[in-house]
Amino acid sequence: MHALAAFFYVFLVAMFMTNVEHYVNNNGTAIVPVAMLLLFVTSAAVMGMLVFGKPVMLYIDGKKQEAVRLVGWTIASLAVITLCVFAFLILTRA
Repeated sequence: MHALAAFFYVFLVAMFMTNVEHYVNNNGTAIVPVAMLLLFVTSAAVMGMLVFGKPVMLYIDGKKQEAVRLVGWTIASLAVITLCVFAFLILTRA
């Protein structure tokens, strides 16, 4: 579930970044790089919470093996989702 939530978050951010140039006028100001860096920092925080939030709580509660297992499964699931996305991109190449 955590990996799917992370995937959907990344998907939404990617959709936003692909379409933001239609709504933002970059006339040489520093606001666009500032906005992108803020988006990067926010995304790092959100992804950190999605991947490590629950495992840290489990670890603090003394469930160390379960915490490590959850991190492993989340990262493995993200890797599988990433491979599926790349496979989709390769197979739909025109």
